[in-house]
This record gives sequence, structure tokens and C-alpha cells, in this order.
Amino acid sequence: MRRLKASLPLVAALAGVTLLAPAAHPVPAHPPGRGGTNILVVGIDSRAGLSKAEKNRLNVGGKGCNCTDVMMLVHLSADERRASVVSIPRDSYVTYPEDRAEPRSGKINGAYAIGGSDLTIRTVEKVTGLHVDHYLETGFTGFEQAINALGNAVICTDQPLQDVNSGLDITAGVHEVDGRGSLRYVRARHVANPGDLGRVRRQQRFTTNLLTRLTAREAFAGPLATARTVRTLLKSVRTTPKTSLQDLVRIGMVLGRLQPRQREFVTVPIRVFDHRVPGVGSTLLWDEPRSNALWSALAADRPVTGDPRIQPPSGTPARPEKLQARVDDAAVAQALRSAGFQVTDTSATAPAARHTGPPVIRYAPGSENGATTLAAALPGARLERVPGHDAGFDVVLGTDPVTVRKVRYDRNTVEGAPTSGHQLACPTPR
Repeated sequence: MRRLKASLPLVAALAGVTLLAPAAHPVPAHPPGRGGTNILVVGIDSRAGLSKAEKNRLNVGGKGCNCTDVMMLVHLSADERRASVVSIPRDSYVTYPEDRAEPRSGKINGAYAIGGSDLTIRTVEKVTGLHVDHYLETGFTGFEQAINALGNAVICTDQPLQDVNSGLDITAGVHEVDGRGSLRYVRARHVANPGDLGRVRRQQRFTTNLLTRLTAREAFAGPLATARTVRTLLKSVRTTPKTSLQDLVRIGMVLGRLQPRQREFVTVPIRVFDHRVPGVGSTLLWDEPRSNALWSALAADRPVTGDPRIQPPSGTPARPEKLQARVDDAAVAQALRSAGFQVTDTSATAPAARHTGPPVIRYAPGSENGATTLAAALPGARLERVPGHDAGFDVVLGTDPVTVRKVRYDRNTVEGAPTSGHQLACPTPR
């Protein structure tokens, strides 16, 4: 720490900081005795100042809402050995902490349109019970410029992804993308998994892979390197006056020291995925017990992965009715069909001698969610990943007795359950 403080005058000379105007309502004082640091990171959906050509180039046509399109609350633990990144879905239904007789309710992304960064910060503090220490904000062009200046990013997918609205069109595999390609990836909503929650998970994947790439390039290797990175970011990312250069350098150095396993990601647990509100539209209602447990864990500076209070209920990560399985036993095929799966009975071609043990589920790489769901319906089944396998699933029975259970799908399981950064990491190219 002494070395860091000694370097700050030189660091300050390297960087120029872009600040937002002071908030109309000051953020509450730092609560005594609270561990860790909370940083609110937002991306703004605004077309202000963009020419028609720029809108077309970035695939951001249409009318902007001047609202937050992306919202992540980053908690750095007090011992600086863990970063917890919480994605707050933009359609979350909340009540704004306004100074008026009749408080308004709406989507959390609308706080920015009403009261800018100040109301956005105070809304997040109100609904989470957490103090926001620092705030970072960027827009479409700012995001593109930041990624370009940082030397591009890496994205990956198990299957081709195409989204006409965002302009995304990539094949399966690992890709290096510039700022424009990165923007297309993090904005895509009309790909699997569709909608905002699937997009949020891709944003989390993008974030952990970007941090890994920057760390490998020594972007945070010491105060001077970190200051250069901060200077690059602050050309297109804004913060509030309460965040100093020293704060940003410290945050960068902490993030640079963390390995993927020390970064955890979660989306606020959702109870109702289509809560209709007149004049507001379709909104999301949080799962109160689980979301409260999430905020309590962060307030107590505890990890969120492994906490049973935050985990999704015992649902499965894929819809049974979307899965096509070939089953070589007539009775089991019928039972799975009754449980909601699409099943083809292949008992006529079943082997004369069964293998010893439980059923085997064979599937293609990238179909893990479906295989997990099918395995939940066949307790004790063994999963076998088969390169070159088609999109269906083959269930081959063994000598063990088979029980078929009805399973329940839960979107939280695949689109927002707590997970560590290494589980979202792209494979290292050979």
C-alpha cells in the first residue's frame, strides 16, 4: 500500500479524469463498519448526438429511452480476494426514492430518465439496502471506443448466434472482436437464450473474459500500468466527483489480481417474469426471499456462490418440451413422454444385452443444459458427452432399475444462478 501511495502523484500526472456534475442529492455517508466496496456500472441507451450513419454502423436504430440499458453492481470484498458482480435486469419493477408526495413506480432503468445518475444511484441503494461507493457510466459509442482502446475482446459460443436487431452474426467457437463486434454481442436479445436475462448472462461472460484478457496483457500490473488503463477508459467512461483517481487505480489493481475463480456472477433472482403494469408494460418482480438473501450476503461481505438461500429452486435449466430424446425402452419412453419430453421409441433396435449399470444419456457438446434436465428426470443416469453427436439425446438403458420423475423448468437456473468466472470463461485457443 505504501508503494501505491508513493506512486499516486506520478499516476495523477498520467491520467485525466472525466467527471459527471455533482449529484443534486448527496450520496449517504459511508456506513461505519461495513466491509467491501460497491461500484455501480451502467450502460446508457441514448442515441443523442449520433448521426444516422453512426446508428446504422452500430445497429442502434430506433428510439432511445435515455435510460440504463445495462446495470451491474460490483462488490469488492474487504480482503480484496473476491469480486461479486450482480446484474440487475433493466425491467425490474421498483419504486423510485423521489422527493414527492406520491412516489412513482416503474422499471429500474427509468430512474435515469427521471433523475439521471443521482436517482439511479439512490434507487439502487433503496432497493438493495447497499451503499454505492462509486459509479461508472458509458453509452454505445463510449463502450465501442473503450473496447477498441483496450485492444479488443474475446467472445465465445457453442452454437452460431445471429440477431438482426443487434447485428450479431458469429459462428460457433472463440472470436476476437473489436468494440463494434462487442457491442453487437452484449446487446443481442433475439438469440438463445432469448430476452434480457439471456443477454445478461452473455454480458457476464463478456465481463469475466475481458478481465482475464486485460490481466494477461498486464493492464493492471502495478500502479503505472493501471493508471494508463484508467486513463484509456476515462476517455469514454464517466464517473461522479466522489470517485478519485486513487479509487479507480485501487479498483483496477484489485480486479487485476483476481483469478476467474475469485470472480462470481449472479442475476437478481426473479419470481414473476411478465408482471404487467398499466402505463409501464411488462416488468420483472424479484424473488423477495432470495434477492434479500443476496443483498444480505453482500452487506455482510460474504460470497454469493454456494449460499443455498440464493440458489434457484430445484428447477431444471431447459424446457422438457423443447428436448428430443431417443429412448431404447418402450416403458421408459412413454414415461418420459408423459413427463413432457419429445420422445422417439427406439426399443426395436435396442441391444440384446444391456450394459451393467444405470442409463446413459449421450449428447453433443454444447447441449449440457438439455442433458442436465433429462438426467434430472432419470435419477442416477450417467452423462456421456459425444463429439459429433446430433442435436437430439440418446437414452440407452442398462441393467439398473429406472425411475422417471417429472421435472420443472426454472429460468433462473440457467439465466442467472450464481456462478464463478471460470465457469463462464472462454476456452483458451490452441
